[in-house]
Amino acid sequence: MNIQTLLLIAPPILIALTFHEYAHAYTANRFGDDTAKQLGRLSLNPLRHLDPLGTIMIFLVHFGWAKPVPVNPSRLKSPRKDMLWISAAGPLSNMGLALISAILLRLLNAMAGPTGQHSAGMGLLIFMVFMSLQINLALAIFNILPIAPLDGSKILSALLPARYEKLIYFLERYGPFILIGLIIFGQATGVSVLGGLIWPFVDFFRTLFAGI
Repeated sequence: MNIQTLLLIAPPILIALTFHEYAHAYTANRFGDDTAKQLGRLSLNPLRHLDPLGTIMIFLVHFGWAKPVPVNPSRLKSPRKDMLWISAAGPLSNMGLALISAILLRLLNAMAGPTGQHSAGMGLLIFMVFMSLQINLALAIFNILPIAPLDGSKILSALLPARYEKLIYFLERYGPFILIGLIIFGQATGVSVLGGLIWPFVDFFRTLFAGI
């Protein structure tokens, strides 16, 4: 990845991660838990949310993370139901950003005309917006996978009946090791299990939102 590409994809990544964590903090605060607010996480300042290692991993292996937003379930009125929405808020925010990126991409392509000719500056802007679309879709879909500590595991925990408590415990305890193992396996073999799960959905929503 050259420096120009890095500079172009850095803003979409920062925006995607920041809005994802802000959405968690905002929703938790609305449901009565101001833990994140008290820690300064109810903010659109990227520095409040970035995890150095997680950010580096995004550029290196295309999977990464930000600092998780702390949530205290005891402060929630309906912990099970509220945690479902708090967990879903992050991926939903990325889907929203993806939709906005897709609309902007359609407008920019329309401005380029039927021949698709545009200035170098317009070309760079189109590339940045396209990457915003891709990054937000990938982040949303990646995070709804039911593997701890991803949001999908918390969503699944909120949806499953209490009799599946052992399964939930297993996923919470071993999920991080499973996730790391899948990433290492993909890097070592070139066969990305996570990519195989994520990218078909990214392709589907990219086509649905942007028509490309």
